[in-house]
Amino acid sequence: MKKVLIISPHFPPLNAPDMQRVRMSLPHYRSCGWEPVVLTLEDQYQEGVREPELLESIPPGIRIIRIPALSLRLTRWCGLGNTGLRMLPFLLWSGTRLLRAEKFDLVFFSTTQFITFPLGRLWRKWFGVPYVIDVQDPWRTDYYERHGSRSPPGGWKYQFARLQAWLFEGWTYRRVGAVMSVSPSYLEDLRTRYPDFARVPAEVIGFGGSREDLLQASAHLLTQPLYSREHGEIHFLYTGASGPVMPHSLTVLFDGLRRYRAIRPDSAARLRFHFVGTSYVAPGKGQPSVLPVAEECGVADAVSEIPHRIGHFEAMRWQRQADVLLLPGSSDLAYSPSKIYPYFLTGRPILGVVFRGSVMERLLDDLGCAFLVRFASEESKEQAYADLAGFFDLAVAGFPPGSLRPRNEQLFKLNYLAEELTRRQCALFDRAR
Repeated sequence: MKKVLIISPHFPPLNAPDMQRVRMSLPHYRSCGWEPVVLTLEDQYQEGVREPELLESIPPGIRIIRIPALSLRLTRWCGLGNTGLRMLPFLLWSGTRLLRAEKFDLVFFSTTQFITFPLGRLWRKWFGVPYVIDVQDPWRTDYYERHGSRSPPGGWKYQFARLQAWLFEGWTYRRVGAVMSVSPSYLEDLRTRYPDFARVPAEVIGFGGSREDLLQASAHLLTQPLYSREHGEIHFLYTGASGPVMPHSLTVLFDGLRRYRAIRPDSAARLRFHFVGTSYVAPGKGQPSVLPVAEECGVADAVSEIPHRIGHFEAMRWQRQADVLLLPGSSDLAYSPSKIYPYFLTGRPILGVVFRGSVMERLLDDLGCAFLVRFASEESKEQAYADLAGFFDLAVAGFPPGSLRPRNEQLFKLNYLAEELTRRQCALFDRAR
């Protein structure tokens, strides 16, 4: 059996989005011919929300090696909180020792801590081991330089991150063995930037959904019910972060709700919208990002927001209780939200408010699992408002039979379940050069 060293700085019990691919794939690597060894950060050096229940999803016998990092207490005085930078010297040392002492066939980087990627090229030079990179977000991006985009977050930290990407991205990808990406647009950008990248084995592989996760979530009751059903309300739910790329679709949604109130006041009075876990911070620290948009649109009384991050399994339990699941689209048209897949598994109706021409629109169209409200930045939103009103009418009517598109269960089974996506990962591992 071949052996892969997986670099995943974030790992359970930390609840972080960029470790979910590895966590859901661990039960399936061995059946695909690969023995995984995970190199990650010791929990005490990680900052974020803990979810101990995530540890229950890790199969027994998986070798997990945890390493230290520079303490946040020591680095915060100079503004350095980035996990990848704090752990970089320790990761270099520990990975080098492992690769020198044991036979590994591959190194796999599955993280958004981009600064760790160049270690793959160093280790390849020293030990001849190919490396594969999982592109979950673009390392270099011109998103904030595009017309109509908001100002970039982070001030000098954003500029420092841009400098890192400019210095190291091309050098790193020049010797990469293979690349997987959650979005075809990310691969297209790399091919445009680096002509030699066309010869690199590459494939679009999403995060997918895990039936095992759904079973684990179903085995426990909600610890904190989000709402009651005493007065016939219809509850719309969004779980996950709300970044600076979402206000466009939220504005369309809330403006559509305001207009619906004007024509169907009694029906609109039953609609409630809940946004949970809209930031990445612990309880008590997050700032609302959705409510200010709702206030500008005059519908804040129908909207609730819990900014702090919640557990993965708790989110799945809330999703199963909702009447409708919300998917506001991103103005980054390449964005492919991983929450689509657990949403699909719940079987609940989904409302997608999406940019026309986006990856998200195409994916939801293929799966047939969502009612799509489509719009574009420079066009009239009248059709989008009319489509929203039509969907709200269906929700109030209890979604009569035949009112929603049939879901493409076969496509989901063949392409978006964790076991199939792990098989495709391992097929790409086999092709890495």
